[in-house]
Amino acid sequence: MTSTAVDDRARTYRAHARPFWRRALLTREAAIIGILLLVIVVSLATVRNFDSPLTVTYLLRDIAPILLIALPMTLIIITEEIDLSVASIVGLSSVTVGVLTQAGWPFELAAVAAIVVGLVAGAINGFLVTVVGLPSLAVTIGTLALFRGVAVGLLGTEAVTEFPETWTDLAKANIPGTPLPLIMIPFVVLAIVFAVLLHLTSFGRSLYAIGLNKEAAQFSGIDVAGTKFLLFVMSGTVSGFAGVYFTLLYSNARGENAMGMELQVIAAVLLGGVSIFGGRGALHGVIAGVLLIGTLGSALRLAGVTSDIINVITGALLVLSVVSASLLAWLQSRRAAALGKRKNARSAAPAATV
Repeated sequence: MTSTAVDDRARTYRAHARPFWRRALLTREAAIIGILLLVIVVSLATVRNFDSPLTVTYLLRDIAPILLIALPMTLIIITEEIDLSVASIVGLSSVTVGVLTQAGWPFELAAVAAIVVGLVAGAINGFLVTVVGLPSLAVTIGTLALFRGVAVGLLGTEAVTEFPETWTDLAKANIPGTPLPLIMIPFVVLAIVFAVLLHLTSFGRSLYAIGLNKEAAQFSGIDVAGTKFLLFVMSGTVSGFAGVYFTLLYSNARGENAMGMELQVIAAVLLGGVSIFGGRGALHGVIAGVLLIGTLGSALRLAGVTSDIINVITGALLVLSVVSASLLAWLQSRRAAALGKRKNARSAAPAATV
């Protein structure tokens, strides 16, 4: 009598796959959503006025530019690139709106021009990264200073504060009958577009392939340079739109607008489960990461914590997200190596016979 072993070739992919509940719940994205819910519950129980509708309104208004910019930033980081110039593009877009409005342009035309400026700024980043071949980290550090310098140079220490009340009121308006700001409508539309693009199209699959192995993706027929260029253009365009919203929300166009926002965007994206080494991430985790940072900051401000301490916490979260991703990858590689050794040992052992 011979004991038969399971023929691995006859097993299906489903037999090797993890159960659905593990794939859905045992992920970094699910963990961030769980932490977000925990922070909300604790804040509601301990922080005064946190349950006020005004708190929800101001929270979403403040983080709306970060939510918007985090969408294309997610796609960029998945391809193992980064864009540190997004906040400077917001400032440059804001100044463009202010200068053109002050010069007598209709606000609508000035806003379109500001978005186009963001598009051009993104195209400059994309050209330097994909055509010239420079590292995105070095390029966007340089353009961060360049775009910010141009923005400050156009207005100096002055600020433009006169904008049509119709548009400023619209930027501060809520969806009728809810505490949700009106800006959430374009954000939801963009979030759906980016989610479909990333998770349900061949373009999105190509982004993961590029992040995992750029050379292999190139040999597979993926236009790596063209794809990355398009992502930087998307990032600049969305940042330009965020700059217009930022200007209307605060009725203020200055070269220093959105200073330091790139830290919050990148921290939220990495905290949301996107790997800084590329090839991994999901949009719902990033949105949860932005909401977590915003909710935590709002609760701490209501509790009387200073902005310096909040910045320290944001930086700590950024470091923690990078370290935890590396630690998880190391643990998974060790586990895979151990499983491989056990499988090789079983295959090497002769079949038991009776």
